Amino acid sequence: MPVLIKNIKGLIGTENEPKLKKSGSEMAILNSIPEAYLYIKDEKISGFGRMSEMPEFLSQSHFYDTEIIDASGKFVFPSFCDPHTHIVYAGSREQEFADRIKGLSYEEIARRGGGILNSAKKLHETSEDELYNQSIIRINEIIGMGTGAVEIKSGYGLNTEDELKMLRVIRRIKQSTLLEVKSTFLGAHAVPELFRNDRVKYIDLIINEMIPVIASEELADYIDVFCDDGFFTVDETERILMAGLKYGLTPKLHANEIGNSGGVQVGVKYNALSVDHLERSGADEIKALLNSETMPTLLPGSALFLGLPDPPARKMIYAGLPVALASDYNPGSSPSGNMKLVMSLGCIRLNMLPEEAINAVTVNSAYAMGISDTHGSIAKGKVANLFITKEMPSYNFFPYAYGSNLVEKVILKGKCPQPP
Repeated sequence: MPVLIKNIKGLIGTENEPKLKKSGSEMAILNSIPEAYLYIKDEKISGFGRMSEMPEFLSQSHFYDTEIIDASGKFVFPSFCDPHTHIVYAGSREQEFADRIKGLSYEEIARRGGGILNSAKKLHETSEDELYNQSIIRINEIIGMGTGAVEIKSGYGLNTEDELKMLRVIRRIKQSTLLEVKSTFLGAHAVPELFRNDRVKYIDLIINEMIPVIASEELADYIDVFCDDGFFTVDETERILMAGLKYGLTPKLHANEIGNSGGVQVGVKYNALSVDHLERSGADEIKALLNSETMPTLLPGSALFLGLPDPPARKMIYAGLPVALASDYNPGSSPSGNMKLVMSLGCIRLNMLPEEAINAVTVNSAYAMGISDTHGSIAKGKVANLFITKEMPSYNFFPYAYGSNLVEKVILKGKCPQPP
């Protein structure tokens, strides 16, 4: 059924000539239309503009087969795109949260069998159906908070069988929800205990066994490596990325969260869609990213949760780079998929303007998922993924009221998802 949203106080993120991403000073430009309408037909945005210019046929005819929504006093935004999550996992890790408060570092917890290896053990003991049931609760949660597209990584399997289990659950989520879902294979998330003394053998397993079967079943869009101190080196990362590219898997990378790892440079070298985290990044990393097609994706929620340095968003924007923001939703370092909060942290912690932060969680984060041609802004022909806010005085109020739930109605692919 077509949908007409009328009397919109502010229609945010509009584009007549859609851009794939916004870089540097462009990020401070946020097109909007006051007192607007938006018309949705066949899951796509069919038209929008000022109420005073709404076509006659929308104001007088066909109401019997069109859903009419009055958005007086409210704003309409393109749905959030979350380009970095680990939302498919088993159990939780609140004990590690308490351990960090007691003074243990992320690295110390990992050495004691916590962290990623803890999640891998729990996932191994969880059936595929139960893993799906746990994950779909979190999926419905992020939909309700305004997310319309999400990238989901494997990486808590760390063996072929369990990595496949995760990726099949991601495929089930894609098939059973209105979310746009991208799947990323992250077998190189950590070296499992079994291969602690022979990490080359585990990398060979990723390259010679995991990647071919994942590609044959078309279970992943992208390939990722945790290229950082204590995890995978630049040389190891290159081997894995080259194997993935051979099977058509575009790179994305974890980089420079824990140390200055060289991950940004190797990501740019292999035309990674995005390099993510970047807390330990400086002038060399910014220089490497300039004139590349790789999106720097910052995860302020995990930096906050772990007490890490904030990534240098302002330096990146001043240098002319684009910036995307993501939630990093995972059980150990960022147990939240609230992209509204991520946007607020972009303003509060990273000193981004509201306009920059909004672009970073919509069009630029869509680019970091490879979908900004169809998602991330209000443009004719794009997928009708959007949300309507509660009544607000201005769009600046949205990131300002960082603890308030201001999403009133969600529309995905032109439909209103049924609450679980």
